[in-house]
Amino acid sequence: MSLSEKLMEHLAGRSFMIGGFSIPESVVVTWGIMAVLTIVSFLLTRNLQVVPTTKRQIYVETAVSGLTGLLEGILGKEGKRYVPYLATVLLYLGISNVIGVFGITPPTKDLNTTAALAIISIILIEFAGIHQKGVKGFLKSFAEPLPLLVPLNIMEIFIRPLSLCMRLFGNVLGAFILMELIKAVVPIGIPVIFSLYFDIFDGCLQAYIFVFLTALFIKESIE
Repeated sequence: MSLSEKLMEHLAGRSFMIGGFSIPESVVVTWGIMAVLTIVSFLLTRNLQVVPTTKRQIYVETAVSGLTGLLEGILGKEGKRYVPYLATVLLYLGISNVIGVFGITPPTKDLNTTAALAIISIILIEFAGIHQKGVKGFLKSFAEPLPLLVPLNIMEIFIRPLSLCMRLFGNVLGAFILMELIKAVVPIGIPVIFSLYFDIFDGCLQAYIFVFLTALFIKESIE
């Protein structure tokens, strides 16, 4: 199979028949990730004490505090209300990209997934601006710093989700193409090393960049 055929097959994706409905693989994998996160969260937060008495609670509190501190450092105090959403997206994207190591197709390889995440993020960004400034103040912000920039500021509403979507999808797709080229040249040994790099390091990096940019846009919106 040629690289172009593999690419088209990759973009088309697979579907599963569930209850007579054709469900895209990315949706099924996403459901699986949500189920795992829900179960793990339930198990880790059982029988919590005001003063930690178990290593489990200490580790959980340390991880939550570190993640919260990281996001609050970007958003500032006025953006604390958006930390839970961003933390959830970070966990979802991190797991989505890493599961490729186990032979599971990451849902982020589906343009629909990255587009949906980008649209949700941009809605949250605009909501943050309206919530902070009010409708009148939000509309006035389009004329800042100069009224001549109103068209550009309006265009930015549509450019931001497109950049978030294509940045995430493009990096995942680029990794797929590069892996296929490596497999064609050196089919044994080397592809495993690069697969670990793209699935773990680059996957986690792309998850962080997506969340970082969303947080940065929210901070700009509420300033």
